[in-house]
Amino acid sequence: MNIDSHILNGKKHIHFIGIGGSGMFPLAQILHHEGYYLTGSDNNPSDTLELVKSLGIPVMMGQKKENIEGADLIVHTAAIMADNEELIAAKASGVPVVERSELLGLITHRYQNAICVSGTHGKTTTTSMLTQILLHANLDPTAVIGGKLPSIGGNGRAGKSQTMVCEACEFVDTFLKLYPDTAIILNIDEDHMDYFKTMDNLIASFHKFCELTTNLIIANGDDPEVAKALIGIDKKVITFGLTDKNDYYAQNIVMHEGKIHTTFDLMHKGELLGNLDLYVPGKHNVTNSISACVAALNAGATFEQVKAGLAEFKGAGRRFELLAVKNGITIVDDYAHHPAEIKVTLDAAKAMNFKRVIAVHQPFTYSRTKLHLDYFADVLSIADIVVLSEIMGSREKNTYNIYAKDLADKIDGCLWFPTFDEIADYVVSIAQEGDLIITLGCGDVYKAAKKIINKL
Repeated sequence: MNIDSHILNGKKHIHFIGIGGSGMFPLAQILHHEGYYLTGSDNNPSDTLELVKSLGIPVMMGQKKENIEGADLIVHTAAIMADNEELIAAKASGVPVVERSELLGLITHRYQNAICVSGTHGKTTTTSMLTQILLHANLDPTAVIGGKLPSIGGNGRAGKSQTMVCEACEFVDTFLKLYPDTAIILNIDEDHMDYFKTMDNLIASFHKFCELTTNLIIANGDDPEVAKALIGIDKKVITFGLTDKNDYYAQNIVMHEGKIHTTFDLMHKGELLGNLDLYVPGKHNVTNSISACVAALNAGATFEQVKAGLAEFKGAGRRFELLAVKNGITIVDDYAHHPAEIKVTLDAAKAMNFKRVIAVHQPFTYSRTKLHLDYFADVLSIADIVVLSEIMGSREKNTYNIYAKDLADKIDGCLWFPTFDEIADYVVSIAQEGDLIITLGCGDVYKAAKKIINKL
């Protein structure tokens, strides 16, 4: 990492450009808790911005060059454009300027046990589970989560212990800016290939992440790509999974029909540790929960605390989040946006024995949609009825000549609509008592779910 790991030392006034961002607020919470004087700016009012203000942090609306006055360290989000007046002034000021992911790395360096949760799928759920368990065990962790955890009322908290839990995102190698003491590797799957280009490059990045880890690697022993990333790594490794070749594994998995409730026995090298209750759906979440249990046990929690803490966890925001039950129709929202995530989510939904599963999917980025077009069609077809929105391009332009219609044409009976209002009208017109409606995607498809609820 090319940023001085001691850059926070001696700093008094830290200024955040875009302080209302969901990724910025937990970092502001932590530094405010540590006694730094913070200021911030943002362009748009939001619930998060109100939380920032409630801490007594001064916030300037609008991003102007004078906002940075007096700061001896300036932080900005990756979303701030290069022509932003405040960012231009910051870079010209001679004061150190860091991007949000770099600041997260600097903060992990300050903890004796920074537990960094990596993997293509399941990071937010696992980080949330682990935080919930550590809180129940009174281990008072600091946490930075990619979604909202209801028990902490947001996506981050500042704890008093030397344990920190955070997501380690592989996108553009962001996780290589962290200082992990304990690393969790949930899985490695083909994603962000516009950046990585090849699977070998992606695996090589996870290998570098393992090399950065100082204490312990908790790795999915059932994932062949994870095994490749670990080749040549001379660190303590604990494996987890669903098969008895792992150090920790599940046996006697029971998914209770018509409920979001799974029970299983947690085994350690052939010995039964005990039975666990899990209130998020799918076998993939059994795997995720085992990794969280292992990390919590290694952080000092007892098995009884792990069991009780896991049972308290009812999901993170936008991760199979139950939004409403109206007229006998269940509405759920999920962040799944990669075909592998959609598959496990829809498999879990189908296993609950609803009358029908109606999937509303917003494809995210043209490159991913083009690359995985047939894969998306296959996994979405698990649902009984599929409805698509237009593709959300995000950071891309449609140089791929790909449209929602191209995906819809590959799925039996699939319809697509340009607006969420049209989607909501159609879904409400066909929904019946006993159905599950699930919105899927990492963009703003949750807005369609809210419109459906209002119309029901």
